[in-house]
Amino acid sequence: MSKKWWNGMCEIENILLYCLKQLNGERTIYSIFHLLNGKKSSQTLQDAHLFSLKRYFRILEPLTRQSFDEIFTNLLERKLVEAVGNQRFILTLRGQEYLLQHPQPSYINGWKYQHNTLLVWERLSLLVQVASNITFQETKYIPIQKNTEVHNWLKDFLKSTSIPKQKLGEIVYSELVDIFEQAQDMNPSLLVFRLTGYHQIGLTSMQTAKMLNMDSLQYHLAFTDSLHCLIQFIEDNPARYQMLSSLLTNVEQKNSLTLSSRKTWELLNQGFSLEGISGIRHLKISTIEDHIVEFALNIKDFSINSYVDVETQQKILEISQQEATRQLKVIRNILKETSYFQIRLVLAKNGDRQWS
Repeated sequence: MSKKWWNGMCEIENILLYCLKQLNGERTIYSIFHLLNGKKSSQTLQDAHLFSLKRYFRILEPLTRQSFDEIFTNLLERKLVEAVGNQRFILTLRGQEYLLQHPQPSYINGWKYQHNTLLVWERLSLLVQVASNITFQETKYIPIQKNTEVHNWLKDFLKSTSIPKQKLGEIVYSELVDIFEQAQDMNPSLLVFRLTGYHQIGLTSMQTAKMLNMDSLQYHLAFTDSLHCLIQFIEDNPARYQMLSSLLTNVEQKNSLTLSSRKTWELLNQGFSLEGISGIRHLKISTIEDHIVEFALNIKDFSINSYVDVETQQKILEISQQEATRQLKVIRNILKETSYFQIRLVLAKNGDRQWS
């Protein structure tokens, strides 16, 4: 692996180091791999909440196991991390110093935005192309996006907007510049090189990465960070971005529950017990318990009092804080009368608040 490639991977290394710092040796390194890939398992979803790592969920879907291992091996060789168990690692003092000197991506928020990142990009790129060609009164060109839903969105926007068609290009340009000028540590080229306009074809992601002397994974991360930056600015001040706010029109909010847990949720709301749901769905009781943990993680007003009494909840949280751990075994060794399910449930309900 060349040194140039590793310099390009610097931000990804920083993210791995930050995740390891948060995990503190309580999960294997591959829990980070699953987090970055966006694996929708109960364990990965719980870890994202419990260790305050939601912003990194599903931000590196193209990351392969081989690339992950190579990056991690490099961290080991540079003595930034050290083993504390089977596939469990913590930061060395050198790793802690390195992390302090290298900040995390400024805007990345996988949990909140990743499900709509591609859609926003498709809308933005088509809007810029159409606005640019309208400005130059060009009517014959091939749309850069093929997604029919994106085309329908733009048609609806053009029909409903009060902005004069000849002003579209000028306004979308000024709004993008406004965000680029405010955003910290954001290189506009990450997006601008990709945009297609009048007699101008945007570069592919690979071409842009090469132009910016970046590895494809590094570019993917930086491009995602830039799009999340746009979304955040638009969400925070839609009135200021009259044109760009249209990118978020009718964008569906993510349903954080897995498909299987949604079926359990329906039966739970019909009054069935966990054992009853297990029988109806022909699933292990442990699987249904996983679903209950998902509800605690994702449903704001979901009460866990019927599964764990309030006094026990308090004891679990106190031990977790005193021992500075989220390890179930450590807590259960102290509270032997409490089940692993109950401990998981309490940590899931309170983990983000306890440890953020």
